[in-house]
Amino acid sequence: MKPSDYRIYIRQEANSKWLNVAKVPLGIYCMSGTDSTKRFNRFIHRIGEAPAIYDPLLAEYSRQSIEATLRSQGYLHAQVSTDTVNRPHRTKLCYNMQTGKRYYVKHLDYEYENDTIRQVVEAQGPYSLYHGMPLDITKLDEERTRIISILRNNGYYNVNPEFITFDADTAYHDLGVNLTFKFKAPGNTNPSLAFQRYHNGKVTIHEQSYLDEPVDTAFFKDLTFIAPKKSHLFKKVYRREVFLDADSLYRDKQTQFTYQGLNSLPIVNYATVRYTPPQEGDSLLNADIFVNLNKPNGASFDLEGTNTAGDLGGAVSFTFTNRNMFHGAEAFSLKLRGAYEAIKGLEGYQNQNYLEYSAEGTLRLPTLPVLMKAERRRNLRGNSELSVLYNSQDRPEFHRRLLTGTWGLVWNHRNTPNFKNRLDLISLNYVFMPWISETFTKEYLEGDDPRYAVLRYTYENLFIMKLGYGFTYNSLTGGAATSLNQTNGYQIKMNVETAGNMLYGISKLAKLPKDDNGSYSLFNIPYSQYAKFDFDFSKSLMLNDRQSVAFHTNFGIAIPYGNSSIIPYEKRYFAGGANSLRGWSVRQLGPGSYQGRDGHIDFINQTGNLKLDLSVEFRTPLFWKFEGAAYIDAGNIWNTKDYPDQPGGQFKWDTFYKQIAVSYGLGLRLNFNFFILRLDGGMKAINPVVLSGPLHYPIFHPDFGRDFGLHFAVGLPF
Repeated sequence: MKPSDYRIYIRQEANSKWLNVAKVPLGIYCMSGTDSTKRFNRFIHRIGEAPAIYDPLLAEYSRQSIEATLRSQGYLHAQVSTDTVNRPHRTKLCYNMQTGKRYYVKHLDYEYENDTIRQVVEAQGPYSLYHGMPLDITKLDEERTRIISILRNNGYYNVNPEFITFDADTAYHDLGVNLTFKFKAPGNTNPSLAFQRYHNGKVTIHEQSYLDEPVDTAFFKDLTFIAPKKSHLFKKVYRREVFLDADSLYRDKQTQFTYQGLNSLPIVNYATVRYTPPQEGDSLLNADIFVNLNKPNGASFDLEGTNTAGDLGGAVSFTFTNRNMFHGAEAFSLKLRGAYEAIKGLEGYQNQNYLEYSAEGTLRLPTLPVLMKAERRRNLRGNSELSVLYNSQDRPEFHRRLLTGTWGLVWNHRNTPNFKNRLDLISLNYVFMPWISETFTKEYLEGDDPRYAVLRYTYENLFIMKLGYGFTYNSLTGGAATSLNQTNGYQIKMNVETAGNMLYGISKLAKLPKDDNGSYSLFNIPYSQYAKFDFDFSKSLMLNDRQSVAFHTNFGIAIPYGNSSIIPYEKRYFAGGANSLRGWSVRQLGPGSYQGRDGHIDFINQTGNLKLDLSVEFRTPLFWKFEGAAYIDAGNIWNTKDYPDQPGGQFKWDTFYKQIAVSYGLGLRLNFNFFILRLDGGMKAINPVVLSGPLHYPIFHPDFGRDFGLHFAVGLPF
């Protein structure tokens, strides 16, 4: 045992310290005046931390809680006492824990009042209790919960934790305990109801819309509906999401699946399931399901500021949402976005502004395609998503258009909600360059200078047809939507995608002609062919009840082949920025030891097809909603091929470790629970651009103007 494990039972803590050194939140609180009617004083009180006043009653309650916990863990003769040392204006409180020896299970017996109950439980596998285990009440409660779950998923609706008790015989004068597990109906329970096995009876859906509409009674298959005459949601949708099949054995998990299914529909505000208490001799359970619907339409309007390498701008977006497009809980959204940025420092260009606008339509269907048996599909939670995006970018150097269409599936098994899958059955991307300035063309695209091979490829029309699969596993309850901040949890992400294989095979079989670059084309547009793999791992480790350390690693590689020699720009990796090496601005590091020549144009060359990121971050609450962080980032990007326009950018086993960049820094976060605003300041520690000498280690020769990067972002970096 570790004494720190019992800190959670202490009901009165001392004032918190920053980095265990200074009581800054208390100091902030003390900055306020005593007049609580003044708004400023109330604000300072709210963001600071009031003095922790010693309370002997809370100290005694904490002592009893620690002692009770120790005894529940098998330390039956544990004693906890408190010592106080009084000093001017402060009291030092110490909890002394004397555990004694731990008791264990010497002999284990099981007693069942009902033999049918015993047979059902034993058919599910071995017990989790065993001879020689510590006498730990937590383990006993886990066994109680496991058995109750087995029975309630086999028709025993009336069974509850009160049916299970444990007798521990400590009469022997050693540390061994004779433990007896007893399953018996409580004395106030009717024996004929206690062990009654139930089946699902009548299931009634009560649909309540946001409008005050008269209701009517209708029937669909084995469901009864009390709903508006013209129901807002198709009855077949209810039948698909309700797992209480008539005459089937009552199972607790079917109720939970019904909750999950109905509440996951975008048109449903909330749904509840209520069972009618069964009468003696009746083996059917009638269920009433109350469904409250949302308004079908919604709209949102957002404004945002942007800062790209010092170029300021803004963006505005409007989103329209329909939560029940075709009365089958289909969610349709249309997002319109416009952005403007004032670009400075470019010479030889007439228009110095950046203008972008886009339109994206998404239709999410709450079902998976009919590609498997109905029973198999019912064990999965998933949806199909169709999306179309048009994006237009007008820069001083060029105009760029992007048209994208995707059909994807997202699903997870109902019994493993923390494991989520995504399959892009088909994704089409068309990149079109309607205009490129003469200055840009002359300087970078004309001629055969091999230095600009990557650049030229980036500004050609291109077609991408890809297939991809990815999964996310989050160890925390609630799955991938759960944040790892200040927790003991981990998350794994993996994604694989390929592009162009089908088109390349058709081109080969049809013996189609190649263009001047040796590539096949579709409608006179070259298509890309590549394979890409990404792996991401994040782990959070709680140091105590306030502080944690988070670890993160990310690896990615994309290999062009067949019809392509270079990965498309949209699929290439970059380093630096708010979620990568925070000592560098976005796209200002790499590949390898490559040094960029022009901050406005050369960001194209500062990309690669191989990426490695490593980070460790210490996180701690500060005061009010503010949290602090200290971090170290390491990594870089590389290319697997040697491109003349990226000297030092190729990955080589004998040199790559010398090209790993390192940065360190501090962060401030404003945590509103539902979202986090983040400000991170990073300093370069090892700069791979300089392979040797003092400037290779700026940590020893820091220059704030040269080595500092400031990043504002929403959400945690990992």
